[in-house]
Amino acid sequence: MNTTENATDDVLAAVRAGRTAELPGLLKPLEPARRRALLAGLKELRRELRSSRWERWEDRNRTNPALVVAGAGCTTGAAAAAAWIGAADLRRWRRRPPTAALLDVLSGRDPKWLGDLAHRLAARSATAEQDYPLISELVRLAGCPMPTTDGCVEGWAAAVGASRSPLVVALRRDPHLAALAPRLFETAEPVGVITWHRDPDGPDNWPTALATLADEGRLDRAVLLDGCTARLLRGGKPAQLKPYQEILEALRPTAEEERERAADWIALAADAPSAVAGSAQQTLARLAAAGHLNPRRLAEMSTAVLFRPEKKLVRSQLVLIGKELTRNPAAAPELLPELAEVFGHADTDFQERALKLVAAHLTDDPGLRAELADRAHLLSPVHRARAVELLGAAAAPAAESGPYRETLPPLPVPAPLAPAPETVAETVELVAAVVNARTATVEEFERALDGLVRHAYRDRAALAEALRPALADRWWLDPEQSRSYTHELPGLEHVAACVLDAPPTGTPQPALVSWRSDCHHTAIGAATHARVAEAAQRMASRPLPFLLATPSVETGSLDPRVLVARLAEYGRLGADPAPADCAQALLRVRRDASAVPEAAALGTPAGDRLAAWLGDAGRPVAVTRRTAPAVQHRWGGVTPARLVLDTAQRTTVVREFPHRFHELAKARTAADRCWDGRDDASVIAVLPEDREALAAWCLPVVTAGSVNEAREAAAALPLLAAAGGPAGPALHLAVATGLGARHPEDRLRAVDALLTLAAQGELDAVGLGCDLAELIALGTVKPGRLADSLRTLAATGAYATTWAVLAAALPALLTGAADPRGAGDLLSTAAECVEQCGAAAPEPAGLASVAARGGSSRLVTQAARLRDALRRNEGAPATGN
Repeated sequence: MNTTENATDDVLAAVRAGRTAELPGLLKPLEPARRRALLAGLKELRRELRSSRWERWEDRNRTNPALVVAGAGCTTGAAAAAAWIGAADLRRWRRRPPTAALLDVLSGRDPKWLGDLAHRLAARSATAEQDYPLISELVRLAGCPMPTTDGCVEGWAAAVGASRSPLVVALRRDPHLAALAPRLFETAEPVGVITWHRDPDGPDNWPTALATLADEGRLDRAVLLDGCTARLLRGGKPAQLKPYQEILEALRPTAEEERERAADWIALAADAPSAVAGSAQQTLARLAAAGHLNPRRLAEMSTAVLFRPEKKLVRSQLVLIGKELTRNPAAAPELLPELAEVFGHADTDFQERALKLVAAHLTDDPGLRAELADRAHLLSPVHRARAVELLGAAAAPAAESGPYRETLPPLPVPAPLAPAPETVAETVELVAAVVNARTATVEEFERALDGLVRHAYRDRAALAEALRPALADRWWLDPEQSRSYTHELPGLEHVAACVLDAPPTGTPQPALVSWRSDCHHTAIGAATHARVAEAAQRMASRPLPFLLATPSVETGSLDPRVLVARLAEYGRLGADPAPADCAQALLRVRRDASAVPEAAALGTPAGDRLAAWLGDAGRPVAVTRRTAPAVQHRWGGVTPARLVLDTAQRTTVVREFPHRFHELAKARTAADRCWDGRDDASVIAVLPEDREALAAWCLPVVTAGSVNEAREAAAALPLLAAAGGPAGPALHLAVATGLGARHPEDRLRAVDALLTLAAQGELDAVGLGCDLAELIALGTVKPGRLADSLRTLAATGAYATTWAVLAAALPALLTGAADPRGAGDLLSTAAECVEQCGAAAPEPAGLASVAARGGSSRLVTQAARLRDALRRNEGAPATGN
């Protein structure tokens, strides 16, 4: 073996051993041709490591850095070198490449080649940030311009921020400051380093450092100002925009700089998050006070700001308009029409302010008066008389076209489940889709399972022949991986494996005791798997002709007459119902007493069991309500007092159903929180006719959305409202709790559930209102969040429904020892509902005393508004619905 071959072997040995520092010395003596030959061996080693999966992760962690250096030293083109250095399989956990060794092994290359490599590495978005130190050094060696890709900007900002010197000092001496600092405002996502919270007076504060460099002339001040405003105009989350707002404030724009960017401030006031919009509004107020904002621009700004939901911004805008009208009365034709838009604001206090401004600055212009009168119908009834007095008879509302009619959504009708696939090909296609999908709907899973059972009963060999190639890529069919196949497979794969006669081949490990949350999901999973495992087991012994428990509608419910027909067909075929499948069918069947004679007429044990279940045996579980006291936890957290629901044991299920269903039927005490999440639709499909039990079990999650501000907490509520079984106190309490959720999307789900109950005629508005009063007293539901939910509910046209709920909830709030924050908003919504639907109900207890307190607080003014509205409606005809 010659010296060159020995050197090649030495390189491969060093790579395998992970001796990265030795590689430059071993590679430099090799001729280009020998390096190209060595590259083939490095590629083979890379393939070997890449195919080893997780078994050799320690070898890969040791070898990969050396493999990066060796491969980069052996490649000829810059493109190939960049692809090798940035390859994902050679990087572990976003680690940086071995920069010193790479620079050493590449040091003899042409500067133009090095510059090309630097720009190619910078263009790789996945790795450019980690590669910035290497890119920076390559740029220095090549003498080429610094790339300004997003990854380079991120890497540069992180590198400068990690300097031991104060940030402003590190930026002063950085050679890439002029090229990269303007790009801080142009990256697709905010630069991570500058979004970190920094002490404004600390040495590492980016806004202060950039402003200082702008004052010193090292950075172009106009570029920074334009970059900040452009970045703020692009939008984003408040936390992401905060540092750019701080940079803008640190730059302290002059009056001239603010005037030049007036259009930007108007756009920010209209669309930016609240904090940014408020700052832009203040800037525009300064410009207006100095006479630098003409009425047309102010009107343009007002059009957008007055429709924002933030009351603080609307209030400030009304003040700004009032000051401008006082300073410049000639602006009335431009600004007063904007005030007319506030006539339709949900807050009657703003309506009153706008009307007062109109009264103070109204001119004799008939066109202006007509325009204002045309919008006066939007005013609340409490202000309409003043509008008629001010604007004339044209401001009077048009005559009512008829009695009030409640607007509710159409009655929900669950879609019927499609029949099982008719052919083997259709079954295989559906099974493959479900197995390979991350999630599957109830319909997809049930049809695929029933299709496997039906076609295995008819011709299992034909089904297996078609199914095997469709599932050929499943790991449990791979001889190399099947040693890990030691237990039952999850879901549909377990049945498919039995069709293919592919039992576990690995050696089972000793059983491990795994932690599971003590919630209903464990029981739901056990019941679901029992049915799947049973269908798989019967494949080889007594195949089932079809499944009894396949739902008839997408919610999971099963029509009792459909089940009677299936049992009759089982009798004709001489088939015995499988215990788990029959149990699931009973849990799904819709309780319809008229089907009892048909079930009993079957004359079979299964028919008698169905008849008994449709009677007293299948009654939904009993639910008990209690108040759980606050709990102080060892780690310092506190679970506040809250309403919880316990469910009793379902005796019939425990006595007659298979063992795997007993957990589902046991008495269950409310847990603090369920962490074992599962698809809500699949959970409901196991007990689609017992939504009281499901509501009781999901209440801790819904409560967490109100108390602990968890997200997606109310996702199950619309599905539960559309499910079957009684809509009792448990479901109403869950909906009431969801109306006070922290996040708007969860509150909207609770509103959807409430509307569904109302459309089905199942809503107990008084009970729901009493639940809300109790939840507010406990602190579970905050009145402000509830007011937002009920405003949304009323805005759908369900004013009478909303008022019915509020009428039951308000007495406890109005007669309590303290006025909860947000009670004024609830009274405002109540007054709006009464004015719209013409309700003439008795005044809620405590309303008169609150309205008589005097003063101008929102609570008092809205209480007086509600009182007056109810008194105006006394003797009026009953409302429609």
